Amino acid sequence: MISDKVSLGKFPQDKFVAGLVQMSSTNDRAENMAAGEALIREAAARGAQMILTPEMTTLIESDRKALLGKIYEPDDDPSLPVFAALAADLKIWLVIGSMAVKQGDKIANRCYVLSPDGHIAAQYDKIHMFDVDLPGGEQYRESRSYQAGNQAAIVQTPWADMGLSICYDLRFPHLYRKMAQAGAGILTVPAAFTQVTGEAHWHILLRARAIENGAFVFASAQTGAHTNARGDTRNTYGHSLLVDPWGNIIDDGGLDVGVVVAEIDTGLIDKARSRVPSLNHDQNIA
Repeated sequence: MISDKVSLGKFPQDKFVAGLVQMSSTNDRAENMAAGEALIREAAARGAQMILTPEMTTLIESDRKALLGKIYEPDDDPSLPVFAALAADLKIWLVIGSMAVKQGDKIANRCYVLSPDGHIAAQYDKIHMFDVDLPGGEQYRESRSYQAGNQAAIVQTPWADMGLSICYDLRFPHLYRKMAQAGAGILTVPAAFTQVTGEAHWHILLRARAIENGAFVFASAQTGAHTNARGDTRNTYGHSLLVDPWGNIIDDGGLDVGVVVAEIDTGLIDKARSRVPSLNHDQNIA
């Protein structure tokens, strides 16, 4: 199910500058907030009108007990007002790729879209849980700690409808198909992809989602090593990507912390969809 779309009427503009923030977040909220704000300001100074941060922008902590001790109920989270004020100060659309917030006795992995007036324009809880054993002994069981979302979300920006997702959602093409068929021409994929899965699949999957749906894909990523309260370390892949609706990579953030900034021409959405009108050709097969 797709939540009600926030509507601004007709799209008043067809070109804008997008910025992706690539971070190496730690289990120290204050450190991450300072780093995130500096990178957001850098992207805005380079002309970005819409800026996206990665999954778990404010805190990466894989130890469940330690994480629950560091997060808040949504209305009490001290990070969100800071980001809202930043969006208003810079007059930007700011997509906080995700933050961990308390949801009863579990945690929600939640994306927030903040408008240039500092208000929450949309939010989305990650639907698909990453429960997997990887080669080399790494194990992930998100469902033990996280409450899965149950609703897709689309928000209308001045340039295009934008569909929201988070990390592991990338492996479920029907989610993006539904959002594209509901009008989304931009698909966001903030992530903390593991080094192993990133090297194998990150670029391929992001380009596939763009090609399948004739949509821009904006994927802001975590990069580098992240250590939890027990001293265990996991590595994320980086390579924040901007992909156009034909599947071309506009820019790649590589492995370093930093920002990726590029001009986006939303006219390419209709151009790609008219050349390959597959969104209109889906068949129900028993």
